[in-house]
Amino acid sequence: MNDSVSDSWRPTASIHALKRRAALLAEARAFFAERGVLEVETPALSASAVSDPQIESLACDVAGVARRFYLASSPEYAMKRLLAAGSGDIYQICRVFRDAERGRWHNPEFTMIEWYRRGFDDVELMAEVEDLVARLLAPSRRLGSAQRLTYSEALERYAGVDIRGDADADLSAAAVRHGIACDGWLDRDAKLDLLMGLVVGPQLGRESPCFIYDYPASQAALARLKPGQPPVAARFELYMDGLELANGFHELADSAEYRARFNKDLATRLARGQPQPPVDERLLAALAAGMPDCAGVALGFDRLVAIDLKSGKLADAMAFTIDNA
Repeated sequence: MNDSVSDSWRPTASIHALKRRAALLAEARAFFAERGVLEVETPALSASAVSDPQIESLACDVAGVARRFYLASSPEYAMKRLLAAGSGDIYQICRVFRDAERGRWHNPEFTMIEWYRRGFDDVELMAEVEDLVARLLAPSRRLGSAQRLTYSEALERYAGVDIRGDADADLSAAAVRHGIACDGWLDRDAKLDLLMGLVVGPQLGRESPCFIYDYPASQAALARLKPGQPPVAARFELYMDGLELANGFHELADSAEYRARFNKDLATRLARGQPQPPVDERLLAALAAGMPDCAGVALGFDRLVAIDLKSGKLADAMAFTIDNA
């Protein structure tokens, strides 16, 4: 047996890092307990999968069951069913799974903190996210007040793009200026995603946490829209040290609009040759029964641990990665 194989049993994180990770988990649970937010658990396996074209779910078969199941890429759909059933404010710390995610800051299996607050909008939830992150990182890093930029402001400041006035060709030219090959088949949102992910995001949150909010309506995902011209999505993301840490919404609650957005996603996936996951009809039934007005957010816990450890890669924040699982 060669040395590389014989050593592959070892964890990627140090024992010190794993102890710090455990302390952060305990502190997160204390944070929610103090605020009266109920911890819940939902299944890792589901008969449906997310429709978002940016996320690929991992599928699996269960002996004796005819239908295919999917490992949860987020507990979102199940948690919204609990909200519709009257759970009140809830949170979950769980393992989630996404295909085609592997690299310095990605692993197909990772830990997510997801929570929902009744009566909150996206602005109020941003404040709570800031409180949680400041509390968890307090022993190792004193954070200043978070910066807040609209999506439009961030693209203009860091990529030189006017998302309201620039044509698609201008977005392609901006990408080229920043050294990004922009294939001809990419639509407008795909080009904006490239600029945000490769140009803007890495510059955010270097001095203090940075929230990006008011996303284009075309990137609303499952957030409701704010009135205005043009309308924008009640959606935000949190960045620290150039990493996206959290993605939150003032949640859409209309079942018919959910179905319309799911169908739009599926049409995009079909055009791109991506798999067509089954729609979550149980979620739609729960929404039709009535989900309370709320805001929700998902936070990547492993990345937060890595930031706390002042590490340069995700592997330092988890016991084992996909490479030695």
